[in-house]
This record gives sequence, structure tokens and C-alpha cells, in this order.
Amino acid sequence: MAEFKIKRSQFIKRFCVGLGTAVFLFACSNSITEDPAPSSGAASDTTTTLLVATDPTFPPFEFQANGGDLTGFDVELMQAIGEAGGFEVEFQSLPFDGIVPALQAKTVDAAIAAMTITPERKQTVAFTNPYFKAGLAIAVQSDNTEINSLDDLQGKRIAVQIGTTGAEQASEISNADVRTFDSAPLALQELANGNVDAVINDAPVTLEAIKNENIQGLKVVGQLVTEEFYGIALPKNSEHLDEINASLQQVIADGTYAEIYRKWFGAEPPQF
Repeated sequence: MAEFKIKRSQFIKRFCVGLGTAVFLFACSNSITEDPAPSSGAASDTTTTLLVATDPTFPPFEFQANGGDLTGFDVELMQAIGEAGGFEVEFQSLPFDGIVPALQAKTVDAAIAAMTITPERKQTVAFTNPYFKAGLAIAVQSDNTEINSLDDLQGKRIAVQIGTTGAEQASEISNADVRTFDSAPLALQELANGNVDAVINDAPVTLEAIKNENIQGLKVVGQLVTEEFYGIALPKNSEHLDEINASLQQVIADGTYAEIYRKWFGAEPPQF
């Protein structure tokens, strides 16, 4: 029995020593800290997204397609500018007369809405370089032969879209009864119904509405009342102004602008 006890005690002693060594080695191996893998998002660049206001009641510049998506000349141009500048564009639909207040409150980053650059607007918002040459036109019923100029509108009933330069022009006409509407097609429909004598509005928009809104019995008279230029509007002192100007110049220079213009107006763009 003594010999058995000696062997048994030696076995236990050796087993304990071996077990202690194994535990020590395991602890040492786990004390080595591996560097954490870099986060996949940490090294990637974030893309800037600009919230751009527009009024989708102004075809062919901005309107809703049959599926509800925004489309039009302004929409495609702004998307091209974003692609050239490396930033995303997210559109927010607003009534036209709500766009400048939104820019002043900085709830949007920019606005593209066939907005004419005027001294009055430049007091409250900033503008890019012009991106479109336009002007005001007078629309009347097809059988009207009395109205051919602004002077002929004195004392007449005039329909306009609220907040536009057409509305400003109409307000300066002596004794005119100016009636405002939320969109150009609504103003033109009022003319077609015989409730007003004329509509003053941007020429391209007026021609598009007469052609595609199924408004019958109207015509545009005389020459353009004014020569105007559209610009992309931004809040005063916006950090994005130079970036958008540079991207606009790029799409003009590389032919993208002309391609979009031809698609929507069927003609070559004028020189600025």
C-alpha cells in the first residue's frame, strides 16, 4: 500500500503542476489585445445632400409625372449639377410664394423653380449665375384683337400666378383688376373661361400650359414684355453658392446643359 501511495501522490503532484502551467499559458495568450478592425464607415467619405425646394406646378420646368415623380428641365438640370459637383439632391415641393421664406429660414439649402433674378429678391436671398433666359408674355383669348401690349391692359382683368414677376408686372398697370392663382394653368383656365381678359406669365410656361394642359382658345400676343434670367436661389451667405456655380458652369461647358435644353424645348439654348 505504501508504494501505491507514493506513486499516487507523485501523479497528483505532477498533474497539478501541469494543470497550473496550462492555465498560466492560457491566461498569457488571452492577455494579448488585438487591434480592433476599423469601422467600415469610419474611413468612407460622406456625401453631402442638399435639400432643394421647387414648385411642381410649373411645366416644363418642374412638375409631377404620371407616377408622381418630379421631372422637368429644372429638375434634370439640378440633378446634373449635383452629379458634376459630387453631391446628392433631394427635392422638397413648396408653393412658389413659400420658397423665399423657406430660404430665409434656412429650412432648405437651395431652390430651383424658374425663379427670375430680381433686385428685390436679391435683397433677401442669394442667386447663382443665370441658367435660363426667359421673359414675360401676355396671353389672351384667340379672338381678342384689342390687347397687344402692356398699355392695352389698363383697366383690364388680369390673372397671374401668386409671387411671380408676372404678378409684380401686373400690379404696376393702372386700374387693373389683378387676380392671383396658385399656378399658371389655373390662371390660364380662368382666361379660357372668360373670367379675365389676359394672363401675364413667363413665356415658356405659358406656351407649355396652352400646349399640354388642354386649355383651348388662347394665344400669346406681341413680343416678350420683359427679358428675364432664372437663377438658383440660396440663403444669404450660403456656403454652397460657389460650389453650385462651379458645377453649373461645368454642365454648360461639357454640353450637358444643351442636351437637357434640347430635350425640353426642342431648340438650341441661347447664349447668356
